[in-house]
Amino acid sequence: MNIDHAKAIPMPEILAKLDRHPRRISGDKALYLSPLRNERTPSFWVYLKTNRWYDYGEAAGGDLIDFVRLYLKASKEDWTTPDALRWIRNMATNDIIIPPVQFMDKHEINDPPLVVKSAKHIEHLALIRYLGQRNIALTLAKEHLQEVLVENKLSGKSFFALGFKNEEGGYELRNPFFKGSTKPKTISFVRSDNPPSQHIHVFEGFMDYLSAVSRLGKDYLDGDSIILNSIACLPKAYPYIRNYGYRVAYSWMDNDKAGANVSRLLSEFLKTQHDLQHIRMNNLYAPHKDVNEWHVASNPAPVKDHLSNR
Repeated sequence: MNIDHAKAIPMPEILAKLDRHPRRISGDKALYLSPLRNERTPSFWVYLKTNRWYDYGEAAGGDLIDFVRLYLKASKEDWTTPDALRWIRNMATNDIIIPPVQFMDKHEINDPPLVVKSAKHIEHLALIRYLGQRNIALTLAKEHLQEVLVENKLSGKSFFALGFKNEEGGYELRNPFFKGSTKPKTISFVRSDNPPSQHIHVFEGFMDYLSAVSRLGKDYLDGDSIILNSIACLPKAYPYIRNYGYRVAYSWMDNDKAGANVSRLLSEFLKTQHDLQHIRMNNLYAPHKDVNEWHVASNPAPVKDHLSNR
C-alpha cells in the first residue's frame, strides 16, 4: 500500500473499525468522540469531501496517515509513516470499503452496513490457514466459531470470515484481511461444562480466549468465560458477574495502556462483590501484547502454574 492509496481510504471506514461512529453529521462534516484520548464531549471533526480531520482537543489535524501516526503514538506504538502504512493495510481491505458518510442517508447511517447472510462449519481453506497462523486448532475453532458469509449492504460486496457470536446475535468477524463486527455489539459468554462455576475469566477478544484454552487446556482453565469483544463493552459484563457467587475472577487484558485501564475498572467493580478475588494474568504473557501473540510465540508445552488459588 502506497501513500496515495492510504490517503484515499475514507476516514469513516477506519474510525468505524476503531468502534468510533458519528455523534453528529452536519452537511459535509461528521463529529466524533476523539480516538486519540478519552473524552465525553466530541471534538474530532472529519471533513468528508476532503477526507481530512481536525481534533480541537489536540489542536492537530491532517490526512489519514497523519491521524494513524498520532493514534499509534498515543497507543505507545512505533509511529513512523511506514508503521502507519502497515497499520492501515492491516485495517483496510478492498472487500470492505465503506463509502464516505455524505453518501448515506439517515436510514443507512443507523443500520449496520455488514449483515451475515449464512453461517456454517468452517471449510474455507483461507480461514483454516488463518487459524493456523494464530495457532488455533481447527477442532477447537469449530466449537466456538462459524464460517460466515458477510454482505456489505452499502457496496453490495460479500466476503467470508470467521464469526464469533455474541449474546445478542451479533458477530465478531475475522479473516486474514479484516477485523470488524456486525450489530448489535456486546459481550459473549461461555458457560463452564460443570456449572455453577466458582471462577470467571474475562478476555478482551475471542482469539485470546481460544489461545488460553489452547495453551492451558479447557479442563485446567475451568470456569465460565466472558469475552468483551470490545473494551467498551466492559459494563455489559457486570450483570453476568454480580452476585453470582464466583470466588475468583481472572482478567486477561492486553499489556497496553487501554488494557491496564480496563483491568483497573474491572477491579473497582469486583471490589463491590463479596469475597471475590481478582487475579490479573498479564504477567503470564508479558512482554507480549496479548494472549494470542504470546501463544503464537511460545513453546507449545502447556503452562499450568500461573492460575493460583484454585
